[in-house]
Amino acid sequence: MAALRRRFDRKQAVRFDPDLGDRPLTEARHDIVIGRWQGVRDLLRATGDDWPLRTHRIRLLANAAAGSSVVEAWRAAEPDSPDAAVLRAATEVTRVFNGAIAAGRGAGADRDRIDVAVMACLGAADAHPADPMPWASLLAVVRLYDGGVARRELRSWWEELRRRDPYHLEGHVQLLRYFSARWHGTHGSMYDFARDAAGAAPAGSPLPVLAQIARLEEYRYVADAAKGTPVRGFGQHWNHELAVTELRRTYDRWLGGRPPSPIRSEEAAELNYLAHAACCAGLTREGADLVALLGERVAKVPWAYTGDPARQIARWREQGGK
Repeated sequence: MAALRRRFDRKQAVRFDPDLGDRPLTEARHDIVIGRWQGVRDLLRATGDDWPLRTHRIRLLANAAAGSSVVEAWRAAEPDSPDAAVLRAATEVTRVFNGAIAAGRGAGADRDRIDVAVMACLGAADAHPADPMPWASLLAVVRLYDGGVARRELRSWWEELRRRDPYHLEGHVQLLRYFSARWHGTHGSMYDFARDAAGAAPAGSPLPVLAQIARLEEYRYVADAAKGTPVRGFGQHWNHELAVTELRRTYDRWLGGRPPSPIRSEEAAELNYLAHAACCAGLTREGADLVALLGERVAKVPWAYTGDPARQIARWREQGGK
């Protein structure tokens, strides 16, 4: 790992790649910018049923497509395309969240728009029965309903996703957020879900990182409520004994024994959470190792929630160069 750390000069500028090193995705997103959908179709066709890579690509393609009519043009040209249906559903979900954020209404998003997105997700699930992504998209958008949804419905949709991919990370992240105090649960219910899922995951699975994602969700919730004022008793949020124990457990179960080489693009978003947690906890070796492992696949989230992302990452790259 020391050799990997030395690859990054401590004075090297921090670059944030929205595609996390996925060059074919970059080309497809450029197609969206110029109003073409054919490159997106070809990319998803080539991705096949590699669910982690497919999920990563659909998530970022939806972000790019949300402000354009490219996905609608594709659907019109190829109405029977399962990939077009899945991307359209993810795009509708992104649009609903973007609209809720722009309106400043949080969970009070427009119910009709949520209904449209839900129907798009269910339609995509019918169009591509093997794909877990429509169910992950559904688990994301239903948290925008005031009061959430009936537990029976939620459980049914969760089981549909797990039948297709029992360790689907995106689906787990969306349900974790549903159970958070910001949405329809509590800190306790969120952590219980994260720990149960992590405990059931096989070695090498990224699911243990749910514990660190939950810790960030709690931090954001408490920090937002405090509105910039110090929170009493919150100073050890990142580095108390349980936080550090869970962080090291995630590191060992997910990455233990892995050769020190750059990570895959589809892992990078969640690995940023683990690296961020290690740095916030002040774990010098783990933090420097993880920032080095990320390489140029650093993302602004979650670093932006605790300060300037570039400064934090540059500081930890410098730690790794010592």
